[in-house]
Amino acid sequence: MSETTTATPTRESRPSLELLDHLVQEVETVFHGKKEVVRLAMAALLARGHVLFEDVPGVGKTTLSHALAKTLGLGFRRIQFTSDLLPSDVLGVSVYNPQTAEFEIRKGPIFTNVVVADEINRAPPRTQSGLLEAMQDDRVTIDDKTFRLPQPFLVMATQNPLEHHGTYPLPESQLDRFLMRITIGYPDAEAERRILTESQSLDATVDRLQTVLSAKQVIALQGRIEEVQVDSAILDYLMAIVERTRSTPKLRMGVSPRGNISIFRAARAYALTKGRTYLVPDDVRDLIVPCLAHRILPAGASGTTFDTHDEAATILEGIMEEVEAPV
Repeated sequence: MSETTTATPTRESRPSLELLDHLVQEVETVFHGKKEVVRLAMAALLARGHVLFEDVPGVGKTTLSHALAKTLGLGFRRIQFTSDLLPSDVLGVSVYNPQTAEFEIRKGPIFTNVVVADEINRAPPRTQSGLLEAMQDDRVTIDDKTFRLPQPFLVMATQNPLEHHGTYPLPESQLDRFLMRITIGYPDAEAERRILTESQSLDATVDRLQTVLSAKQVIALQGRIEEVQVDSAILDYLMAIVERTRSTPKLRMGVSPRGNISIFRAARAYALTKGRTYLVPDDVRDLIVPCLAHRILPAGASGTTFDTHDEAATILEGIMEEVEAPV
């Protein structure tokens, strides 16, 4: 697979926001019943962020990632993280070629547009750090050479919240590198019925997905985030929620300034996926838990477990009830 697959643009370089809604509908033809999850993943891409899915196996995380890459005309790779995975297995390595008497760079699977880092908590901390550094800097250094990653670039990492044997939990400082932490959950009865009827031909269904946007158009949409208008009342609303996380005795660690910047950018990207160039209070409310729950630590919590994340989400929902939203 090529590092970057660019589809023929179907619209001008400044694409209509209606294409984003069309894209969500196209992905939903194979990833059923979770329209909001698709919008969140697309918002993360537009905000130049990355997503951590914490969920039980088999709920469609890889299907979503593959379908998103297909509808965007982007390169896609899946990396299975294991306890013996080395940073070079992900990033690449310099290999000596005896025929030319020179070292050659062999780029790793991270050199694509959409990467699924499956069960990221099964890899040792050194490998995790190598991936997260690449996510942060959008570049990889192999020996003394630095390479830019293809753009747009999205990492969708997964981890199983129930199976912890032989795993290396991500510390708070590394969790903070993910723009969103999302739980997909089980589909409803109607969506699962469609999944069952299509289960025999799922790969073929993904291959039949139409390319809605090109890589250049995605990059153009990323640039439109700065155009999303934000009323001062909505900004004050977000600031009040963040400040409450820092002062409540229920939390040992509140939202950092980087976390505040992240949700502000994500909310504007989320507004674009709704076809708007202005922010409304619901954009902030919908992003509070996905963007902030993994950045805070409840009082008395010993680590970043699934139960800790659930407790943090409950605390955030309580804060949102206390802070009055602008009309």
